[in-house]
Amino acid sequence: ALREEYGCSASTVREILFRLSTVGLVTFQEQRGFRVPERSPDKLIELTHMRILLEGEGAVMSIRQGGIAWEARLTAVHHQLSHIEKRIHARNDPSGLVDIWSSAEKEFHETLISASGSTVLKEMHGLIYAQFRQQLMVADRHFDFISDNIEHHAAILDAAVEGNEALTKQRIHEHLARHLTG
Repeated sequence: ALREEYGCSASTVREILFRLSTVGLVTFQEQRGFRVPERSPDKLIELTHMRILLEGEGAVMSIRQGGIAWEARLTAVHHQLSHIEKRIHARNDPSGLVDIWSSAEKEFHETLISASGSTVLKEMHGLIYAQFRQQLMVADRHFDFISDNIEHHAAILDAAVEGNEALTKQRIHEHLARHLTG
């Protein structure tokens, strides 16, 4: 079905699925093929801990090294995200905006750590973020978590732009803490 949908060969689909399996977004079982990983409350908790650690440290490094250009990028990305979140909050059925929200939310968190100066931190964050988002989307198909994010993202932005490292880490923890329970 994927081969036909994307107009490519079966070997191309297999190669892509193997690559996705190396980053934990697809599982492979001999004689059974590829599957999307099942929802796991324990895995979501572990991924949340890793996000808190990576984003907290990356944000502190960005605060120290990013300067006004980083603050301006973070503010602009937050403005876009906030606008989308407010529209979602006002709708009864936000499913039509979830894809654009997901992209904007990812961009906000990537920008938060973008001036860290650590390629490895950013790469690890990307892997953890993708698995986290996958687990979350399987867990909450009503997207209730989105409306809570409006205040959280604003609080993270404010603390980061103020240059308050401890408060920024605290706000990141508060933003993600609801995922620390099974």
